[in-house]
Amino acid sequence: MGEIVVDVELENVVDRESVKTGDLEESDVRRATVKAIADTGAMMLTLPKDVVEQLGIEVVRRAWFALASGARIEMPIAGPLSVRIGNRWMYTSCVVAPAGADALIGQIVMEELDLIPDPARQTIGPRPEFPDLPGLRL
Repeated sequence: MGEIVVDVELENVVDRESVKTGDLEESDVRRATVKAIADTGAMMLTLPKDVVEQLGIEVVRRAWFALASGARIEMPIAGPLSVRIGNRWMYTSCVVAPAGADALIGQIVMEELDLIPDPARQTIGPRPEFPDLPGLRL
C-alpha cells in the first residue's frame, strides 16, 4: 500500500463572487489544480505557499499545529477558497505550508465531501450509499 494521491481543483472564492457581480471576467478567476495526498492524520487542507500565492488568497489567521513527530508549530491559515475533488466541492480555508511542500487533503475536506480513502486501491471516492451527493450527519 502507498499514498493516495488525487487531483484537486482549487479556486479563489472572492474572484468567483466578483464574476457574479460583473466586476471580474471568468477568465480572470485564479485557479489551480494540484496533486494532493489524502492524509487521514491531517485535520485541514494544507497547501504550499506558492499555490496559495497563485490563488491570491490571503492569510486570515494563525494557529498552532501538532506534527506527527510531536513537535508543535505555528502556521498561517488562508482563505476562502473552493475545493473540488471529482464531482464534489466545498468552500474552506487552508493551512499554508512552505513553498514546494506536499498538498494534503485532511479530515475536514474528506468528511464534508463524504469521501472515503481506499488504501488498497490507492483511491478516494464517495461512499457507495451516497454516490451522487455527500451523506452528512447533523
